[in-house]
Amino acid sequence: MQIKPGKYKHFKGHLCNVIGIAKHSETLEEFVVYIHPDPIKDEEENSMWIRPKSMFLDTVEKDGKQIPRFEFIED
Repeated sequence: MQIKPGKYKHFKGHLCNVIGIAKHSETLEEFVVYIHPDPIKDEEENSMWIRPKSMFLDTVEKDGKQIPRFEFIED
C-alpha cells in the first residue's frame, strides 16, 4: 500500500503531517517520515519522527474494533 504525503490522524487523536518515505541504508526497510505540529511526548512542536511503514499501516484495537493506526485526512 502506498502512503501519500499529507495530514493523518493517529488513533489516539493527535495529528501528524507525513512528508515522505525513507529507506534504511542497510536493510532497505521503508520508514514513514512525519512531523507532529503539536508538542508530543515531551518534545516541542514540529518534532520529526519515523516509524516503520508496516507499523504505520497496521491496525490497532480500540473499543473492541480494529481500526487503522493512522488515518489519512487530507493532502
